[in-house]
Amino acid sequence: MGTEYTYDSQCLYRDGKPWFPVMGEMHFTRYRKELWEESLRKMKAGGVSIVSTYLIWIHHEEEQGNFDFTGCRDLRSFLELCKKVELKVFLRLGPWVHGEVRNGGFPDWLVKLEREGIAVRSNDETYLGYVRRFWSRVYEQAKGMMHEDGGPVIGVQIENEYGHVGGLRGEEGEAHMRTLQALAEELGFRVPLYTATGWGGAVIGDALPVMGGYCDAPWDQSVKELSASTNYIISHERNDALIACDHHVEGAVTFDESKFPYLTAELGGGIQVTAHRRPVGTGKDIGAMSTVKLASGAALLGYYMYHGGSNPEGKLSTLQESRATGYANDLPEINYDFNAPIRQYGSISDSYREVRLLAQFLEDFGEDLAALPASIDPDGVKPEDMHTLRKSVRHDGRHGYVFYNNYVRNRTMDAHEGVVFTGPCEDGDVVFPKTDIPGGTFGFFPYHMRLGEAELVSALATPLCRIHDKDGEVFVFYGDQEPCFSWKGGKAARVLHLTRQQALNACKLMLDREYLVLADNFVWEEDGKLKAVGGEETRILSYPAFTETPEGFSPAGTEGSFAAYVRKRGERAAVTFRESGRGVRPAGEKADSSVPGEALMEKERAWTEYRVKISYPEKLRGQDRIEGRDTWLWISYSGFGMEILAQGQKLNDHFYTGQKVPVSLGYFDFPEELVIRVYALYEEDWVYLEKWPPLTDGKVCSLDGLDLTEEYR
Repeated sequence: MGTEYTYDSQCLYRDGKPWFPVMGEMHFTRYRKELWEESLRKMKAGGVSIVSTYLIWIHHEEEQGNFDFTGCRDLRSFLELCKKVELKVFLRLGPWVHGEVRNGGFPDWLVKLEREGIAVRSNDETYLGYVRRFWSRVYEQAKGMMHEDGGPVIGVQIENEYGHVGGLRGEEGEAHMRTLQALAEELGFRVPLYTATGWGGAVIGDALPVMGGYCDAPWDQSVKELSASTNYIISHERNDALIACDHHVEGAVTFDESKFPYLTAELGGGIQVTAHRRPVGTGKDIGAMSTVKLASGAALLGYYMYHGGSNPEGKLSTLQESRATGYANDLPEINYDFNAPIRQYGSISDSYREVRLLAQFLEDFGEDLAALPASIDPDGVKPEDMHTLRKSVRHDGRHGYVFYNNYVRNRTMDAHEGVVFTGPCEDGDVVFPKTDIPGGTFGFFPYHMRLGEAELVSALATPLCRIHDKDGEVFVFYGDQEPCFSWKGGKAARVLHLTRQQALNACKLMLDREYLVLADNFVWEEDGKLKAVGGEETRILSYPAFTETPEGFSPAGTEGSFAAYVRKRGERAAVTFRESGRGVRPAGEKADSSVPGEALMEKERAWTEYRVKISYPEKLRGQDRIEGRDTWLWISYSGFGMEILAQGQKLNDHFYTGQKVPVSLGYFDFPEELVIRVYALYEEDWVYLEKWPPLTDGKVCSLDGLDLTEEYR
């Protein structure tokens, strides 16, 4: 008999035991097919256990009746790889998805029919006929991949933000959601879990509601600093009023929250910028928000996006969201980087490390945490209160975890000295030793925690994972305070204590046995072997020492409890650039493939063009990224935005944020010549930037520098 997935009002269950998964969104149609497996393995190594993905209608039926499931649109191959890598899947079927896609994912031909009188996103029989046809073709790709068939698909999301961003409300809306779910089941999408987004007054039918939370709102129509986010308040309030606030409707939720576990499907793993608003979500922004959701009683951490990507090339139009297609925002034509944990071309970000900290804890100890309700004190903290330490305890009256948050994005919180945390217990509260909580920090500590045969009464350290070595279990904790481990009866478990920075670089892997590997880039397991991403010199640490030295590495002594290994690789590519032209794009000129977004059409905008030449060492020529190496181009520029072209074809575009822009040259088969066109930023531009670049005579338009780094696997 297969695994059983169920839920109650507190949490999800797997085979009758509480289950606390981490879910990460990856859009297979927005990434190169040959690199899917590598990315899925990176996600798994980051602690993700469920991959969620949109089925974006316009990506598969851009031309009416002409379906495309080839190349990056090959759903079947993606699901087969998820099964191979042992990741579960949530299919987000739509039919409307939003996802910063043209028409919210509806093909242009369907939008045309809507203008002619078909009532889309309703029980209109003609509309449902088109949905049936599309979902039938999707099911042909997914047949045999449902959980009941031994496949990876355990969940299906119906629609998206229905009744909040378009669609019907009230009982009509609920009826439509039930109709769609029944249609999905009839076609073969029979899974243990059906979900629907529940924020902003959305209706859910008979589905399980999932919530979200972002550290900023790039869709907000303001170009000023926003008020402090409620997502940094520990609270029983599940609704994030910022999500899709450009489509605001009254009413927080339409369902009784007490009947459902607190599940999230759209915690921002980063933020996708818009032309007018360009916040940059940092790793700590994401880590603190995630910790707050745990502290508030969440029972699923789901990230949108976990993996960035690129909009595929359309046959008839660009496929991004834009004002030209009736939306309030302009997005880049290609770039869907999202500053996600895994970025547009597969590079690591600080948010990957922050999410992995929590995900590894949940993988080993989530069964315990999931069933514990949250007791919040103080409750009712105001978003702009930078003085009060935000706290909660998840406990059952016998044991639990104390949480704290002293971090708010783009704000300075007071430091708190001599804080004494208390863990509620029916037979006497646990009083933690005094500790200092600096501003800008967040975390949690356990009490009465069972660790093998020992019981940890309290500690000012955070559990990360458990490792089995030849002598039994070792429990890994981290933190920068004195840990102050207190054991019941003096019987202590074996503990490996890391600094927080070491823990951010730590990844638990199963090879011939379990190892804790510290590396500043990705590491993962593939076919029983270690894969490590690094540069010309890569240094990793392992506890315990590897039974066999990984291929390409050499032993390099020890560092504390860890064995060190070093890998050295050879030559580097070189890059040069020169200015090759200037011009002005007239206001209102029709968009074409050389312009990053419709936003540039609002006014006359100057541009400067640069020719870039890359020279690869002879022995690296012809080596595929897919076979283990890459060259990264890091672009520093100042302007409104820029685009990258090769042989007249646009490879990528970007709205300026002040960050260096990473571009994988291997992703594009190592081009030797590129064109970078930078568009001018003017002081009067209606745009929010966290930090503006220096302007000269009221504008800036320059390529400031290029760097190359070599990367090996």
